[in-house]
Amino acid sequence: MNKNEIVKELESTITEFQQLISSFDEQQLNVVPFEGSWTPAQVARHICMANSGLADALNGPVKDTDRAADQSVKEFERIMLDFTTKMNSPAFILPEMKVYNKERLVNTLEDIKSDVGKAVTDLDLTMTCLSFELPGLGQVTRLEAVYFMIYHIKRHAHQLKNIKNRYAVN
Repeated sequence: MNKNEIVKELESTITEFQQLISSFDEQQLNVVPFEGSWTPAQVARHICMANSGLADALNGPVKDTDRAADQSVKEFERIMLDFTTKMNSPAFILPEMKVYNKERLVNTLEDIKSDVGKAVTDLDLTMTCLSFELPGLGQVTRLEAVYFMIYHIKRHAHQLKNIKNRYAVN
């Protein structure tokens, strides 16, 4: 486990997501592009809601891990990057339908990138987080939590690319 590589992947994933959000004009950002979709801004808000407290959880109480610290990483990748499967967001990170400010969303993502990147650099990633559980999956290691975040953001970056392509066709 190379922390520099993890931070690089985290930063490049969030930067790509920020660039995607920034590529929508103000009108596109807050308009539902097709039936059953969120607006691009709602996608960004969902990512912000899902990850805003992650640095606090990573810095919170932990315990020793009695299994491989990366045990679930490949499974998270398989699940989150399977774009053929539609998933439903847990209610607590469901973005409301309203007008969002692009700059505020991008800045929140920047804060998340900075805070989680610092946690990755400073902390022992093999420890299990006690104040953070993934719905249906339970407690995870710091390493698994960071990779879940990365794959979750990549999943929604894919969603934004599909929305962008839809706008390009119309």
